[in-house]
Amino acid sequence: MPDPNASTPAVADHKDWWRGAVIYQVYPRSFQDTTGDGYGDLPGITKRLPYISSLGVDGIWLSPFFTSPMADMGYDVSDYCNVDPMFGTLEDFDTLVAEAHRLGLKIIIDQVISHTSDQHPWFMDSRVSRTNSKADWYVWADPKPDGTAPNNWLSVFGGPAWEWDGVRKQYYMHNFLASQPDLNFHNREVQDALLETVRFWLDRGVDGFRLDTVNYYFHDKLLRDNPPHEPDSDDAGLDAPDVNPYGMQSHIHDKTQVENIDFLRRFRALLDEYEGRMTVGEVGDGARSLKTVAAYTADGDKLNMCYTFDLLSPDFSASHIRGAVAGFQKAVTDGWVCWAFSNHDVVRHLSRFAESNQEQNRVAKLAFCVLATLRGSICLYQGEELALTEAELAFEDLRDPYGIRFWPAFKGRDGCRTPMVWETGGRNAGFTTAEKPWLPVPYAHAMLAADGQERKPDSVLNHYKAVLAFRKRHAALRDGDMVFLDTQQDVLAFTRHKGTETLLFVFNLTREPAEFLIPADLKVREALEMPGFEPLFDGAVVKLDGLDVFCGTVA
Repeated sequence: MPDPNASTPAVADHKDWWRGAVIYQVYPRSFQDTTGDGYGDLPGITKRLPYISSLGVDGIWLSPFFTSPMADMGYDVSDYCNVDPMFGTLEDFDTLVAEAHRLGLKIIIDQVISHTSDQHPWFMDSRVSRTNSKADWYVWADPKPDGTAPNNWLSVFGGPAWEWDGVRKQYYMHNFLASQPDLNFHNREVQDALLETVRFWLDRGVDGFRLDTVNYYFHDKLLRDNPPHEPDSDDAGLDAPDVNPYGMQSHIHDKTQVENIDFLRRFRALLDEYEGRMTVGEVGDGARSLKTVAAYTADGDKLNMCYTFDLLSPDFSASHIRGAVAGFQKAVTDGWVCWAFSNHDVVRHLSRFAESNQEQNRVAKLAFCVLATLRGSICLYQGEELALTEAELAFEDLRDPYGIRFWPAFKGRDGCRTPMVWETGGRNAGFTTAEKPWLPVPYAHAMLAADGQERKPDSVLNHYKAVLAFRKRHAALRDGDMVFLDTQQDVLAFTRHKGTETLLFVFNLTREPAEFLIPADLKVREALEMPGFEPLFDGAVVKLDGLDVFCGTVA
């Protein structure tokens, strides 16, 4: 096993490396197959690390690779301290970490601890009886006198959040699939056991953890019913598609309990035993999300940063983006945020933002300029740098239980999880030599493969590289202040400032030309070229085409 305290000159050694970092999310089963079985694996990720490094990112977030029955594609863990044979071995993981660190890349892994698989030994023990040593490790409850579930809580994946177990003659809680029973965080032994699994990966050299559904850990001990959702209320919101009745409740009792604060402090105390390790939490809490983020990142003793679903929406407008960022700045005074437009759970942002095929490349480039200039860390999802759109899949190709359940009103998450495309003319675009990969490789995606884009100076891939290089040249973009400027139209304008450097950015996210009058108290010393865009500027007025951006240095 690698020495957890070992370091190499290539890896940034400052403890706050995550602040303003650019993180590249890898979905292992769709990244690169080296065995020919149609599924990506850890050696495949190691093989492609030079590509990731060439983008100019700071680290990698690996979606789950732990031992799992794969009912929810690895988010149902049956062994927290091992690699599923589908992905390789622990030795393959160690090799990946060592090579990533050699290239100067941090490794962040998904820690899925709100629930386990029903095949986890802990649950298999827990369900045997009501008196065994792990009887209280999961959320068990007696039925109501009429045999129905203990309360009205709903699952994010549809239906009740309770499943009957004939052995214990009780219900157990599951916020997601019935095969994903929720752990009982009110039991201190459960917390201790989970933190030991975290230590296992810390000792193997991981640099951070993405905490899945971080506000779902605790439940109301009294199992009180959730009230109905009240539109525009402060304690409600929709964290599921509108085809799912989950959004009809205000989830004040089944998640986001105050006890979670103390557990997050315990988690942070463990990380602080190691130099330069970090956490980023996923917060899905409807209208309360920013309040939850503020609580979870305050005072420097809990999470390092969080992300919400605000920018994972279909709305690519100046008013929406300003509202999300300004809302965070107002609510979270001493915390940090990680922004993203895409991930493994939502429709790819190019399909959400572009109004036609003809404008896809320009939207892809402009969206990344926006993301790369916001205050916060940013996360990229594999393939967005190639301008991949959401794949249209047939029902028989679906693997996501969420999509299968709600088809055709909701098609699930498989459309954003199709394999990465590496070679324009290769079999399955270079992802696998198998006759059939686990999800299809769309022809349109294969035509956007990395090898072809690397040879084209104006490709979206090379645009991503250029913008990340631009971001690294300007310290203000890593962790500088951000101030929004008032505009008279749907134009996004703000400054970023650090030390002696102040940058002005103006984004026209509409399809019509727009003008922006430089405020009298700002003097633009020179216009800077944002790769791929050339707005007109006469010293006082910026003239932008539709889907355009201006950047300048302010005296």
